[in-house]
Amino acid sequence: MSQGTQEPAPGRFAAPESFLTGLPAETAQSLLTAASDVVLLLDEAGVIRDMAATSDDIAALGRAGWIGHAWLDTVTEESRPKIEALLDGGESAGAWRQVTHLDPAATGLPVSYCVVELPQGAGQLPRRRLAFGRDLRAQAALQQRVVNAQLSMERDYWRLRDVETRYRLLLQSVGEAVLILDAGTERLEEANPAAFELLGDAIRRSGWSLADAFDRTDQDRLRVQLAGLRANGRFEPTSVRILGRPEPVTVWAASFRQDNSNRLLVRLLASTPPLGDSTHPKRLLPPVIESAPDGVVVTDFDGKVLSANRAFLDLAQLASEDLARGQSLDRWLGRSGVDLNVLVSNLRQRGLVRLFATRVRGDYGSGTEVEISAVSVPHADRPCLGFFIRDVGRRLSATDPREARELPRSVGQMKELVGRMPLKDIVRETTDLIEQLCIEAALELTGDNRASAAEMLGLSRQSLYVKLRRFGIGSDGEAAPN
Repeated sequence: MSQGTQEPAPGRFAAPESFLTGLPAETAQSLLTAASDVVLLLDEAGVIRDMAATSDDIAALGRAGWIGHAWLDTVTEESRPKIEALLDGGESAGAWRQVTHLDPAATGLPVSYCVVELPQGAGQLPRRRLAFGRDLRAQAALQQRVVNAQLSMERDYWRLRDVETRYRLLLQSVGEAVLILDAGTERLEEANPAAFELLGDAIRRSGWSLADAFDRTDQDRLRVQLAGLRANGRFEPTSVRILGRPEPVTVWAASFRQDNSNRLLVRLLASTPPLGDSTHPKRLLPPVIESAPDGVVVTDFDGKVLSANRAFLDLAQLASEDLARGQSLDRWLGRSGVDLNVLVSNLRQRGLVRLFATRVRGDYGSGTEVEISAVSVPHADRPCLGFFIRDVGRRLSATDPREARELPRSVGQMKELVGRMPLKDIVRETTDLIEQLCIEAALELTGDNRASAAEMLGLSRQSLYVKLRRFGIGSDGEAAPN
């Protein structure tokens, strides 16, 4: 740069007059709108006289409510001091201020403005200023998303804190020993006070594993069960003996995932209840009933299982009594929401139910025809309902199919079905049975000539074939030769 030439101020052109002087109005407008999202032309009183915008919605908003109005009147109350500072100049000259325009269709239009004074020229034109604005809606939306994400994280944090507090209170207050182990190494990660009392301080030792606490004869059996739990998620409750203790305990375990790795939840249950505990569920089932061939279930007056014997667990396909305890008996009865309500209602009214016919559904899809007799015991130390469940599937299959489909021969027999089945089921099954017996009788009278049987019944041959397939009569749906 030659001597005597003044160096331009930072951020400015060195010789703007060489290419900006004499620019056409259209070119100047293009430059202004390209440099900003919105440009306002203000008079000396701060009234908007004209505007240009790159966004159609801002342009429509400005033409409808900005032009001809004071700039101060187009912004929110909080933004008015910033507009006054921009119009006053002084320290705010060349500075950018964020304001919010009033927008009837939304919460507001955030824009950042900078005001530039225009020269008055030789003709002493009125004082004019240009306000260059940048649309901040994208930044505002991004900031709002960040704020929402922060609030969501805080809510999740406090929710997790609450869950952890409840978890620790539950773990500390439960009476049975509970341990949480790493599934891969079987190393202890957490235990409740009952576990420390049962297993001793040895579980605090570094490198302690679950098998170390039990008798050597039980360790291999327990390791096999834990391997099965890791492989297929199933664990059969196992009775083992703790080192140094004569009484056995039952080990129950479940697998769950935490922090992208598997954990084991292990419960150690006393195999026999304390003799002084008269309310323990096992006290409700004497050893004779526990070993009975018929299923026996004891529930509270809402039908929640308190205890069940081995025969019922086999019918319901349950591995242990713990899986049934606390569940509604309705879960395993044939007509969900119907059978248990009928039984409980009759027990509350009469105190006794005999030979209630229904089905027991197993957890793995099996179904067994049963008869249930039940009794209410309201005056025991712990009021309860007792259900005696007998498997009658073999007895029904051994009867002659034609005799099994015989209709009730009296009104009294029909009345016995009421309460055991909904009315619509009684009507439907009775109607189907009558229809099936009539078809079989027609086939017997015609010597299995299906064309003649259809004519006797007033049916088309095609309708008869459909009903034959529906009731499973004959080997197929084809007509026999005439």
